[in-house]
Formats: sequence, C-alpha cells, structure tokens
Amino acid sequence: MVSWGEIAQQISQATGKPFVARVARTAQVSGLNDTTILSDGARSYFVKHNDPGLLEMFRAEALGLMQIANTHTVPIGQPVCSGATDEISYLVLPYLDLSHRAPSHDRKLGHALAALHACHFSSFGWHRDNTIGTTAQINTPHADWAVFFRDRRIVFQLDLACKNGYGDPLQEPGHRLAEAIPALLEGHKPMPSLLHGDLWSGNCLAYDDRPILFDPAVYYGDRETDLAMTELFGGFSPAFYAAYKEAAPLESGYSMRKTLYNLYHVLNHLNLAGRGYLGQAQRMMAQLLAEIGH
Repeated sequence: MVSWGEIAQQISQATGKPFVARVARTAQVSGLNDTTILSDGARSYFVKHNDPGLLEMFRAEALGLMQIANTHTVPIGQPVCSGATDEISYLVLPYLDLSHRAPSHDRKLGHALAALHACHFSSFGWHRDNTIGTTAQINTPHADWAVFFRDRRIVFQLDLACKNGYGDPLQEPGHRLAEAIPALLEGHKPMPSLLHGDLWSGNCLAYDDRPILFDPAVYYGDRETDLAMTELFGGFSPAFYAAYKEAAPLESGYSMRKTLYNLYHVLNHLNLAGRGYLGQAQRMMAQLLAEIGH
C-alpha cells in the first residue's frame, strides 16, 4: 500500500502550505511510469511513480525541468518535489487541466523551442546522466558532437541491444554505421543547444492557451535532434515547423541527419518495447550506410 500521507507531507514542506490528501486516484496517462492524482479539494497534484530504486531517474527529470524553466523560453511543468517511500519513488508536479494542441499552440511552440535551442553551452552532454524512458542516457561531456553522438547514443544503445538478445541482426551493420558517423556528420558543426531530448507529441500538450512540455531527457546537443524526433511519430502541425524555421532556419543535410538522430530513439524503443522495432532499425541503418556507399 502506497503511503500517500508521507508524500502529502513532502508536498506540504515543499510548498510551505499544509496539504492533506483526501483523494488519491489513478491518472490515465500512457507511459512507463504509474501516475496518481492527489487532491485536498482545493489543490491537486500529479504524481509520477515507479519502483523505489528509480529515485535518481526522477531527480534527474526534476533537474531537467528546472533547467528548461530557468530559460524562460518553453512553458514547462515545474516540479514540486521528488523522493521515495518504502514502496515507490516519485516526482510531484502541479495538476493541470490539459488539452490537445491546436495549430495556434504549435506556432507558439515553434518560436519557443527555437529560443530554447539558442541556449548554448561549451560542450555536448550534461552535468549528470539521466534517462530516456527508463533507459540510462549517458551525458558525459565531449567537445566533438560526432564522437558524443556515436559513443554516448548509438554505441550505447547497440551494446544494450546485444545484451537484450539482438546481437546477430544489429551488431555488424550497427557498428559499421557507428564508425561512419564522423563521415556522415562531416562539415556539420552544431552548437551545443539545450534540448528537451524526448520531444514526441505525447510530451507536449496545451494549458491556458499555450503549449506546455513534460518528461524531458535534457542535455546539450544538436538542436536538430529535437526537430527530428517530432517527425518520428508525428503529431506536430505544419504551423510548428514553419514557426521554428522562421526563427531558426535549418542547415542543408537535415533530411539525412534526422534519420541518424531518430535511430537513437528507435533503438531505445527496441530495447524498451521489443522486437517490433527491429525491422525499422535495420532499414534506417541500411539507408544511412547507403549514404556513404557502404
């Protein structure tokens, strides 16, 4: 049995206002975590929770949310507190009455995301590792984007796929592709931009007539990786892309690079959800290897 009273006490300490949860109900949200809404009748909070051992995942997410919030660019669901009981680890956010985005929201989002990407750092990565879904995301900084993306993103996922039983169909083409990443990215010199990192449509809704983002996997990287993921599963209107490109035009070669960048997410889905993503990963690898005549 989850100790909701213990979590309510942490909310009271974090907000400086007494909070005694009278209602705890399951929130119907798709994802890898369980979700619950706590309410005292006047205030409500959204609680993401999982196994007790995943506290660092929620702590990293809270830090990522705050880093984005501090840029004053993209509206974000700001964390209230995080912690762990004997039964669960958790992250608490304000409960918001959310809706699906309209093209008017997407236009605002395009401009806001371009502003977020204009927040730069001196190297690629982040000050700590975090997660993409529940998979570890390694953010050890590096000055070279091609090396960072090869080693911290593609090779890491390939090694994990091998451990998960996908060695034979993926390793040979995967490691050939990894070796080719510096050639694929030759001449492309992105600035290390602050990224949401997991920008699919389910992590971007609307609140109070503005878009609002959730569930980041923050790091500094090529801004095109965020744009690429918006195209992987769809759900973003032409108004979003027009507004982004109006504020921050894309460089030539993006159409090839987005396949490389989205391979990271497809491999991660393979490792999280199983064999249904194997064929897509293989096709993407073959397409990229063909780009350089391999």
